[in-house]
Amino acid sequence: MTPQDNMTQTAGASPAAVFACPIVMRKRADFVRASHGRRQGTTGFHLQALRRGDDDRLRVGFTCSKKVGNAVARNRAKRRLREIARLVLPQHGRAGWDYVLVGKRDVTASHDFATMQADLIRALGSIHK
Repeated sequence: MTPQDNMTQTAGASPAAVFACPIVMRKRADFVRASHGRRQGTTGFHLQALRRGDDDRLRVGFTCSKKVGNAVARNRAKRRLREIARLVLPQHGRAGWDYVLVGKRDVTASHDFATMQADLIRALGSIHK
């Protein structure tokens, strides 16, 4: 911890924005568990969601199979999915849920970004109703 961190915590200030960020899932078991939950397809990607049963922060995972393309295409698709989730999930996601965004072949890496954001908002609304 830096001295500035100590001053911020002792002064009674609210914690940094890092605590508002979703947790990124890394374990295969979390992805498999989410795949058995609710699903919603969009034109640019698939969304899988599962309510965990606690009120902890939301978690999010990203995956693209080799069907999406070579490593460059998969990484580009995952970067776009991460950015869409970063912009949309803080306002439209719910605490205690796991979300997995799955890239689609030939679409995720090149689909219109604003359309993909709107698709994620629509998919979240459909999953949560």
